[in-house]
Amino acid sequence: METLRLGKVTNSVGLKGEIRVYPYTDYKEKFEEIEYVLIDNEKLLIEGVRYIKGLAILKLNGIDNRTDAERFKDKDLFIYRKDAPPLPEDTYYVKDLIGLCVEDEDGKKLGNIIDVIIGSAQDLYVVEPTDGGKAFMIPAVGEFILLIDLDKQIMKVHLIEGLITL
Repeated sequence: METLRLGKVTNSVGLKGEIRVYPYTDYKEKFEEIEYVLIDNEKLLIEGVRYIKGLAILKLNGIDNRTDAERFKDKDLFIYRKDAPPLPEDTYYVKDLIGLCVEDEDGKKLGNIIDVIIGSAQDLYVVEPTDGGKAFMIPAVGEFILLIDLDKQIMKVHLIEGLITL
């Protein structure tokens, strides 16, 4: 079954078995909308969620002390895709963007998305050029991104002078 990565456990918190999670989403409150997380294919129900400085603090069912929580340090958290909350309009899972063919307005293939850098101002799409040159980045803003079609696996972009050579 397909999964989505939600974040990474950075450490345990306190003595009651809570874990500190670095969220891989710009909407950390997503943890309040889900019932469980998967860690090493183990399904753990979420009993409580709170936040400290941009990190999610999760209390998981059956994890009741610091020793139990510490075994999850540096582990990724997942959810089954079918159970993930719906995304807002014009929002995509990074997993779905990787591999998209990037084309300019005229349909010329520029390359494929190989990574997404999550930024505080905006995300950046890292594109590996078709010609094998140096990878370049395109800001994930409406000025540059004209269309994302997951069914056709393409992203149409508007380029400005020098963007590819930066």
